[in-house]
Amino acid sequence: MITWLRRGCAPRPLARACASGAPGVGIAVLIAVIAIGGAHVIPLVGAAVLALAVGIVVATIRRPPARCAPGLKWTGRYVLQTAIVVLGATLHIGNVLRVGIGTLPVMLGTLAVALSVAFLVGRALGIDGRLRTLIGVGTGICGASAIGAVSGVIAASEAEIAYAISTIFLFNLAAVVIFPPIGHALGMSQHGFGLWAGTAVNDTSSVVATAYSYGHQAGVYAVIVKLTRTTLILPIVAVLAIRARSEARTSQGPHWARTIPWFLLWFAAAAIINSLGWIPASWSQGTANVAIALITVALAAIGLSTRLGDMRRVGYRPLLLGTTTWAAVAVTGLVLQSVLGSL
Repeated sequence: MITWLRRGCAPRPLARACASGAPGVGIAVLIAVIAIGGAHVIPLVGAAVLALAVGIVVATIRRPPARCAPGLKWTGRYVLQTAIVVLGATLHIGNVLRVGIGTLPVMLGTLAVALSVAFLVGRALGIDGRLRTLIGVGTGICGASAIGAVSGVIAASEAEIAYAISTIFLFNLAAVVIFPPIGHALGMSQHGFGLWAGTAVNDTSSVVATAYSYGHQAGVYAVIVKLTRTTLILPIVAVLAIRARSEARTSQGPHWARTIPWFLLWFAAAAIINSLGWIPASWSQGTANVAIALITVALAAIGLSTRLGDMRRVGYRPLLLGTTTWAAVAVTGLVLQSVLGSL
């Protein structure tokens, strides 16, 4: 062993892995930097979605060389998981419980509708189960973060991830335009509109744009509701992991340990650490920015790995499913808030 270490053999596999992954990671970071800069010009779009779009365009014009593939694959999976862990460090269990008690019926109701509609309508349209799941959790929970968390458990392809995120983003843009006039027409309160925007709009930038256009109080409350919704990633991915583990036992699939979403345990740990006050409050915005930057890098890698032809072959049906699911969530949210007197 000592001789082996002296010869320098130990670090060689790691060095080779870093060298093979560097080109892919580098190009993903480059596109992410461009996207972050572009998001300052077009804040409504958001850096993450812009990175995904630029990555797809670049891959369509000129496919990245084969040497970039290992790094892109690693970035699209592990950097995204790291981003979700960092996102956990922005959550405070006290705020989650305080907001969750009052909003739980609306959040669980809209989530149940999103998953049910995605499953039933998606199956009727003949859409693959993985894509149905991605659209359902993305619409019902928190867009790209939920899709990224679930994608590793269900072994979704880059094309499916890109299609799901793109589909959901279209309706986030529509919400920015449609929701405020509807809120005013219904005479919704600031908290009422914030709850609706926080449960029916997915991407954080779109939630902020939608809610703050209605009012400052609506914007503040919507962001808290949005962060609270993020915690629903935990039970959903846990259920999917258990199902994957069960399938692994009855098939030649991966060992059950590989189906456990370990990064979600770190997500929960990060939230607990933040709740205990071990992370300075002054770090909150910086931590959120780091999470967004990591998500942007990961989505750039996913975009670069996506083949537009694969998305075209899927056709219009996922878009129709996304429309139906999003509309069902928006209407359900209004109905539940009306019944509960929280409009």
